[in-house]
Amino acid sequence: MKRFPKSPPQSRPNTPMQSPNLPRRRFLQGLAAGGLMLGLSPFARQALAGAAPSDGSAPILRGTEFDLTIDETPVNFTGKPRMATTVNGSLPAPTLRWREGDTVTLRVTNRMAVDTSIHWHGILLPYQMDGVPGISFPGIKPGETFVYQFKVKQAGTYWYHSHSMLQEQTGLYGAIIIDPADKDPIRSDRDYVVQLSDWSDEDPMRVLEKLKIQSDYFNFNQPNAIRFFEDVADKGLSSALSQRKMWNEMRMSPNDLADVSAYTYTYLMNGNTPNANWTGIFKPGERVRLRFINSGAMSFFDVRIPGLKMTVVQTDGQDVEPVTVDELRIGVAETYDVIVTPADDVYTIFSQSMDRTGYARGTLAARAGQSAAIPALDPPQPLTMADMMGNMGGMSGMDHGSMGGMSGMDHSKMKMGLDKPGREVRHARTEYGPSTDMRVNTPRTNLDDPGVGLRNNGRRVLTYADLHTIGGPVDSRGAEREIELHLTGNMERYTWSFDGVEFGQSTPVHFRHGEHLRVILHNDTMMTHPMHLHGLWSELETPEGDFQVRKHVINVQPAQRISFKVSADAVGRWAWHCHLLLHMEAGMFREVVVS
Repeated sequence: MKRFPKSPPQSRPNTPMQSPNLPRRRFLQGLAAGGLMLGLSPFARQALAGAAPSDGSAPILRGTEFDLTIDETPVNFTGKPRMATTVNGSLPAPTLRWREGDTVTLRVTNRMAVDTSIHWHGILLPYQMDGVPGISFPGIKPGETFVYQFKVKQAGTYWYHSHSMLQEQTGLYGAIIIDPADKDPIRSDRDYVVQLSDWSDEDPMRVLEKLKIQSDYFNFNQPNAIRFFEDVADKGLSSALSQRKMWNEMRMSPNDLADVSAYTYTYLMNGNTPNANWTGIFKPGERVRLRFINSGAMSFFDVRIPGLKMTVVQTDGQDVEPVTVDELRIGVAETYDVIVTPADDVYTIFSQSMDRTGYARGTLAARAGQSAAIPALDPPQPLTMADMMGNMGGMSGMDHGSMGGMSGMDHSKMKMGLDKPGREVRHARTEYGPSTDMRVNTPRTNLDDPGVGLRNNGRRVLTYADLHTIGGPVDSRGAEREIELHLTGNMERYTWSFDGVEFGQSTPVHFRHGEHLRVILHNDTMMTHPMHLHGLWSELETPEGDFQVRKHVINVQPAQRISFKVSADAVGRWAWHCHLLLHMEAGMFREVVVS
């Protein structure tokens, strides 16, 4: 397959493109009323979906055999009824509870007028069961039932979602909890899924069309006169002018933090808007396990619980050495399990978007009906020159204010070897072709950077350097060979790609069955990309080549070079893509063939 499927017809009409207006943006900052299903009573939803928890979370289905029906269901998150893609009438879809070692059978029936699919994210299984249309199976036609069946080989927190027609954005996602075959080494008294997502009333294909026309359509955090004078007061006139000149010459914005913002998004926690206030109840002193899952289409969330430390014990279903933090960033499709021990108090679970335009919010409370103060959104931090240039001779942590001495540089001619500090910026005409508008020649390799928006904020923030998988790597052999690929994009055209080649023009990447190889990803863009390789573990390495952490999604920050090892132990055809849904749709997708 050399194309992505078209967007499904929607039951609501597309609205004509209008100039953004601030009142609507404020309305959609995640403060609207709760999104209860319309036309379905709680009793009907429970009958369709399974046991529904009293806290407003998704219904829970347990066992080894499951019947899942995909259909369109009316919802209302913003005051305007819309149609969502649901499983058994529920958004999020029912939480599936499996047990390690069991064989599960899932009968998925399509009641819609368009094709659909389910991908079991992070689950090790035969490739025919992976659920990617055109790669591992043909998809599920209207009126048909597809039977997924496989043995469960792992434990931990995972999730599932559609891999068809942007249906993930319209609601088709759910949690998977797999209990270990033996006693769970992570002890807890209470256990909650906290599933984060972003909802838009707009047809997601219409959102993509707007980005194609104007890539910063949803970005209101732009440089203006007020910010310029703030920079002058903070850094001096010369530095402020040189900073603006530098970014303008490169046709880039230091505020390009997210492609889609709260102008169109309402941020949800377990399918609840902030006003609906999902609440988890605890008894003081209990060890409460929170299973955070980012099921958003395009949103990174920065998660904290003011007044309560979080001890991270698992990521992407894999147990890690416990590390206690105040805050963590969860990329799209990542999972983090944390343990908290609340006292006799009430706490806000605060999950703000990386661009600081909105948030999802819930509550941990000792008694129903309680709520705590909601923090103000942090001010957005601009990208630094290190986010664009990478390793600048040891200046990777620099602030814009220290760039004043570079104002006389001709940045279009910056060209230095890979072993020297510096960076080359080239636009449009590169060896990659028109799908690439920049190239980082000296990327940074550090894993101890929490990312833009979280640097030096006074809180203890998790980084990949803090994560250490218990038990070490799956395969301790050295790498037999290396594969290096660049993550590339062109913001003016809103295209995304590997090595400047969009999926429709690409050829498969080949792994030899049984080999142990090193994969290097080199981010030539100013966006963070959560990269997901289906069917195989990605074992992240330190800059020195030592094993760090096992994951199924790895966030590659701007101007960063990371490496991970892969044991190619699963024959088949596998998808490999950026998990920002519109980046995948716009071309950052490859097929991997293990043979």
